[in-house]
Amino acid sequence: MSVLKLLTPNLFGRPSGGQSSHNIRGDIFGGITAAVVALPLALAFGVASGAGAVAGLYGAIATGFFASLFGGTPAQISGPTGPMTVVMGAVVATHAENLAEAFTIVMLGGVIQILFGILRVGKYVTYTPASVVSGFMTGIGVIIVIIQTLPFLGSPASTQGVTGTLQTLTALQFDAIDFRAVAFAVAALLILIYWPKRLAQLLPAPLGILVIGTSISALVFQGLPVIGEVPSGIPEIVMPTLSSGGMATMLQPAFILALLGSIDSLLTSLVADSVTKTQHDPDKELVGQGIGNLLAGLLGALPGAGATMRTVVNVRAGGRSPVSGMLHAIILLALALGLGPIVAFVPTTILAAILMKVGWDIIDWGYLKRIRRVPREKVVVMLVTLGLTVFVDLITAVGVGIILAGFVNSRWLAEEQVKGLKQSADANELELLTAAEKALLNTVNGRVLITQLHGSFSYASARDLARRDTQAISPRDVVIYDFTHAGYVDPSAALAFDEMIVLSRKHDRHVIVSGLTGHALRALSGMGVLDRIPLEQQFEDRKDAIEAAVTFCKTKSLA
Repeated sequence: MSVLKLLTPNLFGRPSGGQSSHNIRGDIFGGITAAVVALPLALAFGVASGAGAVAGLYGAIATGFFASLFGGTPAQISGPTGPMTVVMGAVVATHAENLAEAFTIVMLGGVIQILFGILRVGKYVTYTPASVVSGFMTGIGVIIVIIQTLPFLGSPASTQGVTGTLQTLTALQFDAIDFRAVAFAVAALLILIYWPKRLAQLLPAPLGILVIGTSISALVFQGLPVIGEVPSGIPEIVMPTLSSGGMATMLQPAFILALLGSIDSLLTSLVADSVTKTQHDPDKELVGQGIGNLLAGLLGALPGAGATMRTVVNVRAGGRSPVSGMLHAIILLALALGLGPIVAFVPTTILAAILMKVGWDIIDWGYLKRIRRVPREKVVVMLVTLGLTVFVDLITAVGVGIILAGFVNSRWLAEEQVKGLKQSADANELELLTAAEKALLNTVNGRVLITQLHGSFSYASARDLARRDTQAISPRDVVIYDFTHAGYVDPSAALAFDEMIVLSRKHDRHVIVSGLTGHALRALSGMGVLDRIPLEQQFEDRKDAIEAAVTFCKTKSLA
């Protein structure tokens, strides 16, 4: 796919499954329903980030519209999400004295996402191990629950993240708790949990709680902490603030936003695929998300990503094309232009209750329920990622988690790959040999060792390959390395084979190679391994290699 095609708007979308996804009636219902669900969440995420309710609302508008227009998942609804809000909260806290810098970071994150798409890294993001994804998603859920504890108790949220919240909680005096706010928040949370499913089809629980809670607060529980004055109208454009000295400190959080937004969006794209029976374009999706976040930063709004709950709601209501996502953003824009006076009276305890439920739902309970059945090493990876997510930062958590998961997977890979190494000088022990080949080998009484390589070999098994070969070659005159059934061979495994060949020649063994084709041939040739073996000792057919080995043995005996 060309760069131009990646940047081309995708109005009606045509998934690679083949059928047109355009269904105007379903898209209208889907867009309206998604907007109803998105409104309270956008307000809540905006307040939680510290940037304000309007920033959350315009984040949903910008990313919702442009990620749908340019993205590669037709039915996906984008907007502020829990993970992105957690990171943005830290960015806003760090740059509280100059919010232009905070929104410049959002723009940079969008640019990085666009580059991710242009460089075709979208397909690799979904390879993130399940233990790592579970760890940081659970960590994000825990962060949201902890951070919302203070507003839940009627106190202002801490600007110092999890650590600051915990410190404030430990120092919080009993008489400082607003028990009216607590009662209000608990009631809202219980209603959210037990909201009737039939009613949810007409009125989503978050919106219902927002309307009911605001009304009761204004009429009965006056004096509760509220959002306060919210400006209406189109926000002013935020011009990027870049300086050579500050660029380094801005790139790290921008990269975190880009990476997290990409993972969040593409995981949601997989959910959308499973529901709609289509296939998304990951690289185009990253470009669309990047454009949406770039424009969100220009509007002084929160960054966003593909939102799983809103996407599923859209699909269930009939949304199938980007029209539903763009319509959802247009409806939110219409609301934003006249919603300010109403939003000002929304109690922060209501938003805290909504976000508590969101945080609880983000926690990967499915993985936690299976934790006793999961291999211990993968549980460690999950818990380390969880801990780093909560107490350090997301980029460190994902980076360390992926490295640890790589080490764990390497162990299992090594065990499986080494099973594909079969070595013997006894023809009857080698199942892959034909009767004719076995007959030839039996004429030289074990003087030819055949090493059969079956399957793929990588860095994980490289050391074991060399060690096992060392133990087997000593008493033989000829060593045949048979790659007839070999698949993928990476550079590390190729170097291990080079070590085998060097060691065999050091012990004065005649080395023959057979069956090299495809990727294995390219890998060994590319690493210069075959340069050590004369062409007359390289055979395409294994039987020809065995005949050459037998001839060598007989000639050596006569000499």
